[in-house]
Amino acid sequence: MTSSSNPGRVAGFLYLLLGFSVFRPIYVERALIVRNNALATAHNIATHESLFRQGIVFDLLAGLSCLVVALALYRVLKGVDRSLGILMVLLGGCMPLAIDFLNSLNDIAALLLARGDGFLSAFNPPQQAALATLFLRMHEYGLLINEIFAGLWLFPFGILVFRSVFIPRLIGVALMINGCAYVTIAFTGLLAPNFVDRVTRAASPALLGEGAIVLWLMIRGARPQPVAASLSTADG
Repeated sequence: MTSSSNPGRVAGFLYLLLGFSVFRPIYVERALIVRNNALATAHNIATHESLFRQGIVFDLLAGLSCLVVALALYRVLKGVDRSLGILMVLLGGCMPLAIDFLNSLNDIAALLLARGDGFLSAFNPPQQAALATLFLRMHEYGLLINEIFAGLWLFPFGILVFRSVFIPRLIGVALMINGCAYVTIAFTGLLAPNFVDRVTRAASPALLGEGAIVLWLMIRGARPQPVAASLSTADG
């Protein structure tokens, strides 16, 4: 099947674009942010400004990718249930896009403070570094909030997959379990941050649902039935 006749395969390959989201929290953060040392962090950001700016751009690309992927999946699954498909796009596309774009402003503020531009002369360097760290921490909480939606959108997505006739139901169940894991990790980070690493390790096996759907779509793809055909199959 060609990609033009198999929108599921297109969606599977587009799903890989969500990898943009790991550049900022993994690579940039590990390279530049020194935990509990605001001055060292500000110095690193100012010294490696280009890398930090790349992290901002990758955050924006991650938000755009969420919307692109959600719309591609909507094209595949809208015949199963259009209302659930719209909910999937809202939770998995529109909300992450808005949060990523707004959250990027926290990094931009941290960059301006780390640079110590002239209009910030009212603050001494330690104060500028402390304020930069404040915005970096706000960015971390923005990621946690985004992780809630990373989990919530998997519920309508999983239900659509479960109810479809062209993707294994087991993958739909795995997606919903994956969603529970994301939401649990996110709320643990908000309510009991000291336990988030422990909860993340415990929930790691449940994070395989997205990997399963990506592999299925990339290898097998999915050619959705027309809306009328899907409804008749469900009625039968």
